[in-house]
Amino acid sequence: MTGTSARAPSGTAARAWRRRGGLPPLPPLLRLLIWTQLAFNIGFYAVLPFLAEHLGTAIGMAGWLVGLVLGLRTFSQQGLFVVGGALADRYGIRPVVLAGCALRIAGFAWLGWAERTWAVIGAVLLIGFAAALFSPAVESEVARQAVGWEKAGGGPRTRVLALFNVAGQAGAFVGPLLGALLLAVDFRTVCLAGAAVFVLVLAGHLRLLPQHIPGPPFRGSARPATPARGGVRALLRNRRFLALCLAYGVYVLAYNQLYLALPLEVERAVGSQAPLAWLFALSSALVVTAQLPITRWAAARLDLRRSMAAGLLLVSAGFAAVAAARPAAWTGAAGLLPSAALVVLLTLGQMLLAPAARAWVPDLADEGRIGLYTGALSSVSGLVVLAGSAATGSLLDTGLPAAVPWLVLTALPVAAAALLPRHRHELGVTEGRSGRASSATSSPSSSPGPRSPSAAPPTRRTRPGAPRPTSTACGASPWTAPPSRSRR
Repeated sequence: MTGTSARAPSGTAARAWRRRGGLPPLPPLLRLLIWTQLAFNIGFYAVLPFLAEHLGTAIGMAGWLVGLVLGLRTFSQQGLFVVGGALADRYGIRPVVLAGCALRIAGFAWLGWAERTWAVIGAVLLIGFAAALFSPAVESEVARQAVGWEKAGGGPRTRVLALFNVAGQAGAFVGPLLGALLLAVDFRTVCLAGAAVFVLVLAGHLRLLPQHIPGPPFRGSARPATPARGGVRALLRNRRFLALCLAYGVYVLAYNQLYLALPLEVERAVGSQAPLAWLFALSSALVVTAQLPITRWAAARLDLRRSMAAGLLLVSAGFAAVAAARPAAWTGAAGLLPSAALVVLLTLGQMLLAPAARAWVPDLADEGRIGLYTGALSSVSGLVVLAGSAATGSLLDTGLPAAVPWLVLTALPVAAAALLPRHRHELGVTEGRSGRASSATSSPSSSPGPRSPSAAPPTRRTRPGAPRPTSTACGASPWTAPPSRSRR
């Protein structure tokens, strides 16, 4: 696979696949990365759901210390995504992914034998930092390859990213089932099983992951050197990207209410949190079965901004359903209906906005910095969740009327939709890579605005019948497309 160029199918083949409503066969590299996401989540979620109980019962940690350990793991992962993304830009994804897998294997093995507090903390920090290496590397490469796939006429980039999301969700569903089976032995066996999954991933990537990645933004088979400095400064000046990060962070904060506000509401309704397992299974089943059809529908009708806005409004509607029912204080099966509505609407919103957000990043990133920007999207979102979760917890603990916290949660996604950056053609200017505005007649290398894969290119950019430029939002690319093909 090292010498394989990831190409889209020919124009005739691609049209035939689209007439049948399907996605043309993906190139080997994209298939490998999607299977990687599935394996990552199987190994991770085989262990994580059982960690808190192990720390509290088997090791005897106090509740506050268990919370601290879990928080440190989250910070060492989400907070350091930007580091992993920058390293992937600088050195390529292969060494970063392999190093991350090796650290995850060591972390899980260490956790299986850790009994003292310092050892547990060291193990979870290693587990978190491992993900901070391999996750942004894989995610940024999937986004980069999806852009090239779209430019070559293979189909909308959002559908590739949706498939990536489905793989991750399937892994998050299978992982706990595997862990629950092995927990009958002991927690150490669960950790070793998680480590074994990453041993397989490491071995597979040593064999299959190319030394030189084909596709954008490369002119040949080698990765151009990315300067070590200047990327963060340009990112902080990129106001459109920061606006996307804040809006996406609000979505992540809303999604985290499945673990904060929803359990409290379920327990209030039925006196137990047992129905949560069924609600989470409902969410996973929706993603696995409906993600690709929804993404296909959205790609034909919505650009990236409208897709994200629609997703945020669906999330808001989910919280509004609980807020409207909360004064009635329903209990029993009826009391679970608002919670079920929240899970369904939030999951539908996630399916619209998560692939769109990832697909938008290459259009806003500096050339050669997609890893940095992909990592920053997660890191900034983590900071939003860190601040917002504390505020949300305070709201839930106060003596305010029962509907007030849910009304606040309803308003946040609406505000986030208003934060989304506008199209450049709406602004009447074309922005450079660092977010600065320039005239609409700037050079063709300027990044195109985020538009629907099915939308035709603006007439001020391309003459009817003229060949379309092959440069992508990631820079010049060897990916080619038929001259007369419009982007789908």
